[in-house]
Amino acid sequence: MTANPLLTALIPLVADLSRELPEAERYRRLLQALRQLLPCDAVALLKLEGDTLVPLAVEGLSIDTLGRRFKLSEQPRFQALLAQRGPTRFATDCDMPDPYDGLVDGHRGHLPVHDCLGCPLYVQEQPWGLLTLDALDPASFGKVDLDNLHAFASLAAATVMASERISALLQNAEDQQQLAEAYKQAAGQQRPRELIGQSAAYKQLLQEITLVGNSELNVLISGETGVGKELVAEALHAHSPRAGKPLISLNCAALPDNLVESELFGHVRGAFTGAHNERRGKFELADGGSLFLDEVGELPLAVQAKLLRVLQSGQLQRVGADQERRVNVRVLAASNRDLAEEVRVGRFRADLYHRLSVYPLKVPALRERGRDVLLLAGYFLEENRARLGLRSLRLTHAAQASLQSYQWPGNVRELEHLVSRAALKALAGHSVRPRILSIDSAHLDLPPAAMRIAQAPPATVAPPSHVPLREAVDAYQKQLISQALSRHHYQWAAAARELGIDRANLIRLAKRLGLEVRA
Repeated sequence: MTANPLLTALIPLVADLSRELPEAERYRRLLQALRQLLPCDAVALLKLEGDTLVPLAVEGLSIDTLGRRFKLSEQPRFQALLAQRGPTRFATDCDMPDPYDGLVDGHRGHLPVHDCLGCPLYVQEQPWGLLTLDALDPASFGKVDLDNLHAFASLAAATVMASERISALLQNAEDQQQLAEAYKQAAGQQRPRELIGQSAAYKQLLQEITLVGNSELNVLISGETGVGKELVAEALHAHSPRAGKPLISLNCAALPDNLVESELFGHVRGAFTGAHNERRGKFELADGGSLFLDEVGELPLAVQAKLLRVLQSGQLQRVGADQERRVNVRVLAASNRDLAEEVRVGRFRADLYHRLSVYPLKVPALRERGRDVLLLAGYFLEENRARLGLRSLRLTHAAQASLQSYQWPGNVRELEHLVSRAALKALAGHSVRPRILSIDSAHLDLPPAAMRIAQAPPATVAPPSHVPLREAVDAYQKQLISQALSRHHYQWAAAARELGIDRANLIRLAKRLGLEVRA
């Protein structure tokens, strides 16, 4: 009696449902069974995350496929597969681009896929992802029984659901509580935190985040206090293959030296006074995801040595334990110190520095970002408008000019706090709540303009010392106007606001100084 190929493929998978298997192994067996049922050159299991399909397991495709992210808006074939409840086979002359073209492993010449088949997976009646099958021979799937694939997809959905549930059940009660606290902290933010800007420095930062985010490299984020290093870490994690896993944060400067090791690596019961229960450290909480170590330069040298060992081997020991545990964590570290200088003077280990700074990423200071200060101010203004129950909260032109001319030693954090204070000061000046509340330069309480000019970097072109005073003043005014116009792409109104004068007066002054007045 001839064995039913569908049953031959499904029986091992049914047996696997009750087994405690690693996720990768469970998915590998799933794809092997699929290739046994429907011989082909390549198969893949992809999970739908938002508007992106993320490969979880592949067979027959180049290994780098697992690091790729397929946006549905760019992949009409995947859109077509998800639009149907059952299997779909594309015509061999279909003109839709295939995302796997050139990725089939073991074939020279980067051959395109010629026959392609797929089926969506539904978990609890919700689209979970896709199974895809591809072949270089255009006749591979000509006689395939699509009902068999549909039946297989149903069991595949049960497999992924079992995998996710078993992973959740493996956590003990305390682990669940700690994870819940971590996710609650992330979800409990009063507003979604995001990077904001349009300047060239900001765009360069975004390009670097995108470049290094989708990698496994450790990143050392540097920059002045208040520039938003934690936001950059969150963006790196969000752009990485680990985005579906937790991002755990630890401020190394906020912990006593005797607790740092426990916070990082965990402890067992009785390891020290007060250790009444076993506890996982930040590394174990971040397993599979990312760990953000803020102010990493504050770590004691003894802890630095143990951190280095985890980065080198992926193994750690809880405080008071003999057993080693393995973790898979990407480390994102930050410091406002010059760690290279800290290494030179012996306050930071050179080997740890090089492990952390595989990709150094500098966050620009706010004073280097031009008009981004106004975009950020608008974001904080809207926050305060809602908080204060106002219909409108705005900045006057003078206030905008003050913000742009200030040097911002405290960067974005200083701006956020300043806008909140200024909104309260402006509101306090009204006995009746106004329909539109304006913040003027006086509410900002910034240093006087003369002091800001004194604090500013020297002009790039200094007038010769022997010229008459009037000519020197004219040359300096001409330079300031030219620089302002260049920053604002020759928008005279914007340049006038920055310089704190009327637009018509600025144009008249520019003409007198011999500057070209563009329409």
